[in-house]
Amino acid sequence: MKREGNIKISSENMMPIIKKWLYSDKDIFLREIVANGIDAITKFKKLVSMGEASETGEEYCIKISVDKKEKTLTVEDNGIGMTEEEVEKYITQIAFSGASDFIQKYEKAGGDGIIGHFGLGFYSVYMVSENVEIFTKSYKNTSAIHWVSDGNATYSIEECDKAERGTKIVLHIAAEEKEFLDENQIKDLVRKYCAFMPYNIYVSFKGDGKDEPLNTTVPLYSKTPKDCTDEEYKKFYTDTFMDFNEPMFWVHLNMDYPFKLKGILYFPKVKNKLELERGKVKLYCNQVFIADNIKEVIPEFLMLLNGVIDCPDIPLNVSRSFLQNDREVQKISKHITKKVADKLVSLFKNDREKLENSWDDIANFIKFGCIKDNDFYEKVKDIIIYKDLNGKYLGFNDLVPNESNENIKPEDKKPTTVYYVSDEKQQAQYIKLFKSEGLNAILCDNFIDPHFLSFIEYKAPDKLKFMRIDADVDGALKSGEGTEDGVLVDIFKNAINDDKLTFKTEELKNIEVPAIIVVDEYMRRYSEMGQYYGMSEGEPAQTVIINKANGVVEKIKELEEEKQKFVARYIYSLALASFKKLSPEELDNFQHDSLTLLSNYIK
Repeated sequence: MKREGNIKISSENMMPIIKKWLYSDKDIFLREIVANGIDAITKFKKLVSMGEASETGEEYCIKISVDKKEKTLTVEDNGIGMTEEEVEKYITQIAFSGASDFIQKYEKAGGDGIIGHFGLGFYSVYMVSENVEIFTKSYKNTSAIHWVSDGNATYSIEECDKAERGTKIVLHIAAEEKEFLDENQIKDLVRKYCAFMPYNIYVSFKGDGKDEPLNTTVPLYSKTPKDCTDEEYKKFYTDTFMDFNEPMFWVHLNMDYPFKLKGILYFPKVKNKLELERGKVKLYCNQVFIADNIKEVIPEFLMLLNGVIDCPDIPLNVSRSFLQNDREVQKISKHITKKVADKLVSLFKNDREKLENSWDDIANFIKFGCIKDNDFYEKVKDIIIYKDLNGKYLGFNDLVPNESNENIKPEDKKPTTVYYVSDEKQQAQYIKLFKSEGLNAILCDNFIDPHFLSFIEYKAPDKLKFMRIDADVDGALKSGEGTEDGVLVDIFKNAINDDKLTFKTEELKNIEVPAIIVVDEYMRRYSEMGQYYGMSEGEPAQTVIINKANGVVEKIKELEEEKQKFVARYIYSLALASFKKLSPEELDNFQHDSLTLLSNYIK
């Protein structure tokens, strides 16, 4: 007998809110109803294992179909089904979860695998539907039930002639949501939200033996690492992220205590070392997709990786602020960070060559991680490596060799000056000078390096300090103390006539170089920081070091005044070209002077 009733809801205004605001993405409704079907199958299988239901031999699966003519989208499962009483309890009482009721009843047998969102999740269908029907038949072999509601706080319920156990939900798609009547669109949503659900999902099931499920019921991350091959890891990466560049290496997460966590994080090849490329870490709960890059669960710096994390202990529908303050979630986040750090340390100790070959691709990730996460820094600080001028990688103990010397008292240890290069081409002249004197430097040419070097100095102020190769000549390139040559200084001052420049004379070890330009390391950093934050500080003050040991410089004082000025300007232009990219005006002046020299040479 057909009868009518009111949906038990706390406010008559709730349904419009649900229809419009339940989720930020409307297409997530498909995840909700498919997840409900998966739950229904899981419950039935649990009952079979307990002897409370009988196996029928059929394939447990979800079938989805689209009827453009009738404007319907149908999702059907062959799970536990519902009686009329259960429909009244679990469908008409919004936010009453059947999963929690089921788990409580059978908690001694375990409720693993139950997703648990029939209730409020079901009502997500009204974001895209103007009317919804449920046809369901319980495993208890009671009468099948037909439930209908247009989402306006009323429903009707009656018996129907559905013969098979399970539940069929028919969505009458609203006119403005016709995109959900596109079969390819539905397939894409299944691949996005249901890619790893534990039972096969078919769209437009034909039953001719040729049907292919759209999901993978046993994803690679659910297996133990020892059962996975490198080829399987690579294939899973390509299939999941559509990136056909092989990942360099990966971290397989697999733990059951103190919380359940499975997943694989991949280190991808980077396309551009001048920026941090955001990856995609997909978060799942019991093989149900939740979202990409949830920073409350996955540390921000790990989002530079690609990966899949599945954690049943994370609830599907909670606020971001709840996740951020939840202690269990914080533990999960810390564990993921630890496992990634452990992998890097293991590579450093056991496969240094692989780490070095991958360093250019992963350096930005590691440096960013150190800056953002102190726990990560503490775990990996000793395995950070730097490439030197000869292409060799140096570790911390190579840069600070006295650090491990127990014979030196801590109070006698002084910071080691480490020279670095930020632009090999632009600083080629300085590199040549260093190499000619048997000196070394490290390459720090990524955009993150200025921040990272300052960070390392802050963390270890008594152990090392960094100096760009064009920042100083003291102790590195000077051949001796010498005395200041005031006459040379005056000649250059008069020739160049720039009050912002400081001129000094030194005897450099390399006599071929007439002059070089240096900038105080910390003044330059301060200026760059100001520019980075939009507070223009202008160019930092430059010092022109005139090399008294150079043959051309030695003879300048013998020239007449105009020639002195010409030669001094030309030497300054050479030094400037080695220091930075010339401005249009500077380049024009340099070209003019070069042509003048050539003209005099061929006379």
